[in-house]
Amino acid sequence: MLFDTHAHYDAEQFGRDREAVLSGLAARGVSLVVNPGCDVPSSRKAVELAHAHDFLYAAVGYHPEECAPYDPADLDLFREWGKDPKVVAIGEIGLDYYWEENPPREHQQRVFRDQMALAAELDLPVIVHDREAHADSLSVVRAFPQVRGVFHCFSGSAEMARELVKLGWMISFTGVLTYKNARKAAEAAQAVPLERIMIETDSPYMAPVPHRGKRNDSGYVRHVCEKLAEIKGISYEECARITLENGKRFYGIS
Repeated sequence: MLFDTHAHYDAEQFGRDREAVLSGLAARGVSLVVNPGCDVPSSRKAVELAHAHDFLYAAVGYHPEECAPYDPADLDLFREWGKDPKVVAIGEIGLDYYWEENPPREHQQRVFRDQMALAAELDLPVIVHDREAHADSLSVVRAFPQVRGVFHCFSGSAEMARELVKLGWMISFTGVLTYKNARKAAEAAQAVPLERIMIETDSPYMAPVPHRGKRNDSGYVRHVCEKLAEIKGISYEECARITLENGKRFYGIS
């Protein structure tokens, strides 16, 4: 069975058939999914969905693209949700410098640091989004050595991946690993020990080959697993088993 460690089922793209997709995942070989929030409303929805489905877990937090309305008082909500057994991480948090219209970098960094501090307080792992902000993301991570986490949809270099592993962090790969031009992702996957790797879809975004351009869902995580197994020179079954165990260990799911 497979663990999709990052999928957004609160997203509007699943508005018409959310329950049908979720109820059909077990038959497609998916046994666990983590649904991270991106702001207060989506985090609330993630928690609600987690309670409606045994195999689904939630994370709560402000995504850097969505953090403009952040108020420190919002941390009280995240703190309360973070005590829920179905909430396994603070996330999706981090930095995104790609879009000019994103919130100012200083604001993103403040929100990121505040949520890292909350994760330290609650002893929860974090799910980090890092896009075109590698140096600053690493700087924040290093400032919180007591916090463990994962860089999801990893887009950094093999050297950065090695540095994160030294810090005790996990690396997660999406369907991007299956793209023909994904040399950087493949090099990073080769550099990271298998016990530090998780797999994900980031649904509904970034569907893997051969479904690229379509709406993504957790059933397609098998394509990520197949590609990772190829890169690592192991069987699909072994890759599925190890990444499942890695995800359960990281999120504290028995």
